[in-house]
Amino acid sequence: MSIELRDFGFTGLKVSAVGFGTGKIGGSELTDKKVEKLLNSVLDMGINLIDTARSYGEAEHRIGKFLKHRRTEFILSTKVGYDVEGVDDWTFKCITDGVEKALRILQTDYIDIVHLHSCNKDILEKGEVIEALTRMTQEGKIKVPAYSGDNEALEFAVHSGTFASLQSSINICDQKTVHTILHQAKQGYMGVIAKRPIANFAWHENANLADPVVAEYKRRIYEMNIDYGMPLEEAMIRFSTYTYGVDSILIGSTSIEHLKANLKLAAKGKLPDELINKIKARFNESGKGWASLT
Repeated sequence: MSIELRDFGFTGLKVSAVGFGTGKIGGSELTDKKVEKLLNSVLDMGINLIDTARSYGEAEHRIGKFLKHRRTEFILSTKVGYDVEGVDDWTFKCITDGVEKALRILQTDYIDIVHLHSCNKDILEKGEVIEALTRMTQEGKIKVPAYSGDNEALEFAVHSGTFASLQSSINICDQKTVHTILHQAKQGYMGVIAKRPIANFAWHENANLADPVVAEYKRRIYEMNIDYGMPLEEAMIRFSTYTYGVDSILIGSTSIEHLKANLKLAAKGKLPDELINKIKARFNESGKGWASLT
């Protein structure tokens, strides 16, 4: 299956329109053997962006263990800012030590994209963590300094001019970034990764409604009450994949077949303009005050 490759801002990287989010491979639900097969299948499908984070359990360890022999075949993205032994979170040393730790765990000499992981605006304004990320980029340990987050912190990150890419929640019922900051990000030649493109599958019968994010997404979906003329999962994937300015969406799954099915949906292309206009109009009517969910 051929997947569209897109320029990732002015970073020089080219990313697949669909990337793989590894939040679901860090726990004990899957054996190492199954994770090894899943990760290698992801690359075999043509997905070349793999996104992870220190907070995703064993995900970084498993990527390093099972993909180090294919390191040149994919773009690696992770997140830092916390969970470094003996160091306070969100400090200069936490960032630099966190990058060094990630390099060891991921078994690589460099990481393509490193995000500050959803820290608030106050932390960004102090400048310490940005300075540390810049230092690691200058040393060649990071190719692209990035910010992952939403709302006012994301707006500060984009306007600061110090990040080359961003990651934000973008989907049919989470459009704040689209309407407020995405255009400015692209004017600044930033790469853009959309997380939660299918809104955590919040409408599914097995959705974890104990998670407040999932519960809120489900509420929004029903409040918007749109007739898509197609399955909601298809509408979600095609909307996020072809939203102006989005370079790659992150799909997380433990099923190879589900990933393949999602790639086929993305390959159907952009939604009809009439439907896109309806989706944006309904969001503006129902969710004008809805913040992005972090």
